[in-house]
Amino acid sequence: MRSIWNGAISFGLVSIPIKLVNATENHSIHFRQIHLADGGRIRYRKVCELDEEEVSGGEIGKAYEDADGTMIPITDEDLAQLPLPTAKTIEIVAFVPADEIDPLQMDTAYYLSANGVPAAKPYTLLREALKRSNKVAVAKFALRGRERLGMLRVVDDVIAMHGLLWPDEIRAPEGVAPEGDVTVRDAELDLADALMDTLGEVDMDSLHDDYREAVEELIAAKASGEAVAPSESQEPGGGKVIDLIAALESSVRAAKKTRGEGQEDEEAGAEGDMAKVHPIRKRAAKKSTAARTKSTPKETGSKKSTASGSSTAGRATQKQRKTTSSSAKRTSGRGATKSTAGTAAKRTAKSATKSTAKSGGKTPAKGTKKTASAPRKRASA
Repeated sequence: MRSIWNGAISFGLVSIPIKLVNATENHSIHFRQIHLADGGRIRYRKVCELDEEEVSGGEIGKAYEDADGTMIPITDEDLAQLPLPTAKTIEIVAFVPADEIDPLQMDTAYYLSANGVPAAKPYTLLREALKRSNKVAVAKFALRGRERLGMLRVVDDVIAMHGLLWPDEIRAPEGVAPEGDVTVRDAELDLADALMDTLGEVDMDSLHDDYREAVEELIAAKASGEAVAPSESQEPGGGKVIDLIAALESSVRAAKKTRGEGQEDEEAGAEGDMAKVHPIRKRAAKKSTAARTKSTPKETGSKKSTASGSSTAGRATQKQRKTTSSSAKRTSGRGATKSTAGTAAKRTAKSATKSTAKSGGKTPAKGTKKTASAPRKRASA
């Protein structure tokens, strides 16, 4: 890596020669401006406003523009004469816990490399001291003509430095927070926690710039003369959130589906539904069978009662016939009385049979006896 600044770290009375190297790089794709009519490149030329002539870099200096528009020239010699103790030194001023540094202050990151063999020992000493203390070093340094604030910390086995903005360069967040009182329910917080747990952690190395890759593919296709297929249109994000609960639930389901957890949950839910449905059907079948079993003795009892009733009616009819025949024999010696008794007996038998059929065989026996006794009284008369 090419160093962009050479100097030393001032650690008390210990001086550590180092080189400053950029820890980051920009992978953005840069475009040139062209003339649409002929494809010619558009360039910016530095022209003096007074004589309207183009000037070279060697003829260009620095100046400060006053409020009334007056230009005050400032030369490099003027700046070099200023007392700047951190011009070639990274001066450590304090060691503080890392959580005391506001992330809003963090700017460009650099790697500090030991410059030469004699610098290896003090460099390692500072690195191990930072590791054991679990603190970061706050330092001041000068770069590109201005003094800056920095934070030194250990990354793997290297000391890294983050450029920090000065505290007065951080703007207060006035008028940024939502206006009015907003109440968040516990159910919404629970769903937000569930969404956070579902998304979980991510391997930072797996993240990449999808847009830059798409632009590179577009450039390659244009360069080779291939037709560029339009990308699938996606619904724009944002908009009004009508139902926050529904949006959170949908987000949880989408996150589970993306991580392959939704299919397992659906299969588990289907198995749970089957486990619930089948036992209910079996119990219903058992209940219907038991109902049929309970109803069977009632039907059997009714059949038995009907059969017993019919047999009782038959026996009563036979007794009636015997009684009628005996009374007829007693009155056989008398002519007028004989015919009257026979006719009465026949009528009594018919009425007994009809009453037996109507009553179902419970009371015909008593009725038959009373009816059969009537011819006896008439016959004796």
